[in-house]
Amino acid sequence: MAERAVRTRHLRRLWGLPGTRIGLTGWPAGARRLHVPWHYWWQAHLLDCLIDAQLRASVPARRRDIEQLIDTIRLRNGRRWINRYYDDIAWLGLALWRAGEELDLRRPEALEEIRRRLRAGWTDHGGGGIWWRAKDNLKNVPANGPAAMLFTRLGDRVDLQRAMSIVDWIDEWLVDPDTGLVLDGLRVDPAGEVSGVVEWTFTYCQGVYIGACVELWLATGNQLYASLVRRTVLAVAEHLVGEGGVLPGNGGGDGGLFAGILARYLAQAAVVLGDKEAAQIVYLSADSAWRNRFEARSGPLFGPEWVMPAARGRRRPERDLSVQLSAWMLLEAAAVLERHEVHPTFG
Repeated sequence: MAERAVRTRHLRRLWGLPGTRIGLTGWPAGARRLHVPWHYWWQAHLLDCLIDAQLRASVPARRRDIEQLIDTIRLRNGRRWINRYYDDIAWLGLALWRAGEELDLRRPEALEEIRRRLRAGWTDHGGGGIWWRAKDNLKNVPANGPAAMLFTRLGDRVDLQRAMSIVDWIDEWLVDPDTGLVLDGLRVDPAGEVSGVVEWTFTYCQGVYIGACVELWLATGNQLYASLVRRTVLAVAEHLVGEGGVLPGNGGGDGGLFAGILARYLAQAAVVLGDKEAAQIVYLSADSAWRNRFEARSGPLFGPEWVMPAARGRRRPERDLSVQLSAWMLLEAAAVLERHEVHPTFG
């Protein structure tokens, strides 16, 4: 039902062109039918959610949508796969990798272009890591976590070593010693020295770090990575989850995606490493999001805070594709746990 609602309200042709599919960033559409502004990374998560759904219940129509969405992202992005944001292209790379490996919808030229750009984003400034965007002074976890996951999945020995270096860099510089939570990033001056730490503890920073460590555990079998996952799950459980054990939201816009991303990788930790606490957070969050949905004629509408009732309104964050994708991603994560028979410890 969550999938159907997003597809009904948001999935459209690009500029009315036949054979195209893209996600409208807001609903009702209004001026956004022109697809301005362009939220590249939201489309990557729309692609990821569609892949989740296809693995859950394969249908030809959805497969066509996935293939058209891949090509339309490139078309809307000026016939290019990349932009100046390293986190954006890492997210698209992860979704494209899944489309190829899990659905046999391959775009090898796109993955190679993204791989080259991410490799070029690593420098020794600030002790290592990939920049958030070109010609910037920030190196952050939202760019480095997805890049580490993609490097690991691509399977090249050099890329695997780079992924390990990324996790080492995050662990050295960006884990709060008091809470175990992963901080956002480092500010780096032109001389390459760290000039400040961005101490935000966003949900999606925890998620991408968990995801990177799970991938490295799968690739290497090194128990260090399992222990880093466990430390982060415990930190999330103690310091981030709120009322009823539910993940907190971060408003609309880009922040609308943050909690769903953490849910995705908590579910991965639960399936791969058997982390029951990670599973419980996903189940409690999914249950709360579903109970607090607003039933619109087009299907369930979810709010940015899963412990609060969703509502319609002209200026409400429920209008954002990001917020709806986050809830859909959460419910797909719970469905993954059910398929793998990873059960909650409550009820």
